Amino acid sequence: MLYYEDIAVGAKQSFGHYEVTREEVMAFAAKFDPQPFHLSDEAAAETHFGRLSASGWHTCAMTMAMLVENMKTQVQAGLGSPGIDNLRWKKPVYPGDTLRVESEVIEKRRSQSRPEMGLFKSNTRTLNQNDEVVLEMVSNGLIRTRDAGGAD
Repeated sequence: MLYYEDIAVGAKQSFGHYEVTREEVMAFAAKFDPQPFHLSDEAAAETHFGRLSASGWHTCAMTMAMLVENMKTQVQAGLGSPGIDNLRWKKPVYPGDTLRVESEVIEKRRSQSRPEMGLFKSNTRTLNQNDEVVLEMVSNGLIRTRDAGGAD
């Protein structure tokens, strides 16, 4: 089990393998982001995307799926997340792309009001098969401390 005390600023990880399918792009868009360029080849051809592209929110969901799958291999004493910072969709994601994630811990601090938990921030990037960054964000994770009375 990984606790707050086990997290090191500067620690890096690379993980995930997510194959983006046309069917999933269209199904996600139909339910959550029904803009024409996510649903129609013809409409997408008329935009800067040039072809059918995944919703940015779908890219977030695919990234989350890879993050959670990675957590299964390295079980954390996680307590969820208070959110993300600086979300950017850097490049379109297309059917046929294969995504992966890279992350680096950039900060951590113990909660002053709740010493049984800490917060860590990670630069998180999702890349396609050409190593192009398609999503970038700072993720915030809450995690249990092993020793609620301890110091950083």
